[in-house]
Amino acid sequence: MSARRAAGFACVLLTLAFTARAAYADDTLVVAAAFPSGIDAVEHVAQEAGLYAAEHLIVDKQYTGGASTCAQLAATGKVDVCATSIEPTIQGYDHGLRLEIFFSRVYAYVYELVALADGPIKTLADFKGQSIGEPNPGASTEIMANHLLAGSGLARADYDYLPVGVGAQALTALTTHKIAGYTITAMDRVSAEAVSHLKFRIFRDPILAGIPNSGFAASPATITLKADVLRRYARANVKAALLIRENPRAAARFALLAEHRPGGVTPEALAAETAQLNALQSILAGADPANPRIGYIPRNGVQIYASFFANSGLTSALVPAAAIVTNQFIAYANDFDKKAWIAQVKALP
Repeated sequence: MSARRAAGFACVLLTLAFTARAAYADDTLVVAAAFPSGIDAVEHVAQEAGLYAAEHLIVDKQYTGGASTCAQLAATGKVDVCATSIEPTIQGYDHGLRLEIFFSRVYAYVYELVALADGPIKTLADFKGQSIGEPNPGASTEIMANHLLAGSGLARADYDYLPVGVGAQALTALTTHKIAGYTITAMDRVSAEAVSHLKFRIFRDPILAGIPNSGFAASPATITLKADVLRRYARANVKAALLIRENPRAAARFALLAEHRPGGVTPEALAAETAQLNALQSILAGADPANPRIGYIPRNGVQIYASFFANSGLTSALVPAAAIVTNQFIAYANDFDKKAWIAQVKALP
């Protein structure tokens, strides 16, 4: 797709997304995350489709190299929002860090432990004496893996973790048997499958499965001072999530544009990106288009998760979910004619 056609395509959506309101200057929102991930697709679509612009937002996305760094930057006001898993928010609260998750980026729990489908690991017990890869030292995914492996009878001393990075670096470590398995998010696993065509044996935690554990978080001060900006940001992401859900091919064009690929939006790249977005449908926030509260974070689920942290000794006391979760922007984020929006995005080529 040519740059001119892409720009025109985005302008069409910007016009469709625009909601009349009193004129004001564009607001800049600095959003940080640990690493680039498949979950960024919603934000990529919101950016390239003009949905942020329609909400008078200029979004600056940055990557910090670690979830804890991202959380600290948001808690101290150095960035406005941290796009993160909820673990740093729970554990950070225990150490005086104050963040509130205001929008869920996913529909369910996303951490997985994977091994090669044709490899020697057939059950969780097979990880005994093995090295398990992780993106960086002490990654949040360790929590899920430890819980899973303990349930299979393994003690923490029965295996070790090896930081192997993300993407191709992690896949190489797995395929060369430097590691027996890898702790990963469902989004990154889908991306890896699409790029590498590898098949994985997937282990999921049955107890935590229904708890969405990735969202947008901000400090209480930012939530107070930038409430109007954050609720517009949330609405743009709801619209982007629905675009991905209802027209993954059109959404794939925007995602590719955001990635600035040297070859542009080739038919091959478009097909691969569309397949990836289709595979993510049950994971991302727009999984249920009929949901009137897309982005909602269930406090009862977060409280169960926080209890798991306290009972496991990962926090010194039970962290109250009410202190780290707010759904105050969800009603506004979903307050538009969704039927009309879905019809419009379905009609896009």
